[in-house]
Amino acid sequence: MKVIAFNGSSRKDGNTAMLLRGVFEELEKEGIRTELVQLAGQKISGCIACRRCSQAKDKRCAIDDDRVNEYIAKMAEADGIILGSPTYFADCTANMKAFIERAGMTGRANGDMFKRKAGAAVVSVRRGGAINAFDSLNHFFTIGQMIVVGSSYWNIGIGREIGDVMRDEEGLSTMRMLGANMAWLLKKINP
Repeated sequence: MKVIAFNGSSRKDGNTAMLLRGVFEELEKEGIRTELVQLAGQKISGCIACRRCSQAKDKRCAIDDDRVNEYIAKMAEADGIILGSPTYFADCTANMKAFIERAGMTGRANGDMFKRKAGAAVVSVRRGGAINAFDSLNHFFTIGQMIVVGSSYWNIGIGREIGDVMRDEEGLSTMRMLGANMAWLLKKINP
């Protein structure tokens, strides 16, 4: 089994990546392979509403000048998908939103290709807006008929400077529980 996570932060290996790795630790303890894709430095444009993915039904977005189609293929192969983002103006990052639009539209246009996969959102935040970002990420899972994995609290970690989230004990505990819950679910739906 495999879980792929996408880090929508503009900071490679920042607080969001640290939280995602916390989830991965628990998954890996259960023998589940993991892969982290960092969107930092990439220019990902949003959906252009051309609807070519609905016509072609080839599991690809018509925009082909970035790595989104590669990522969609990785998502299709994975058993679980995690979307992670810091909180920017009380929401997920623009790159993550663009990625969600294109992967989500392509998935829906191709028979809900992520249906019944396990999904989870992870959010880092300095102070406010995390729940709105968390909600935005979870919309990707629910419209794609995925199974949303929860934890002992909302999947957020608090910190501003790189590394600050490592002092958020409750956030780290939430990530560990999220990983344990996702591992449990994956073993139930993929016996």
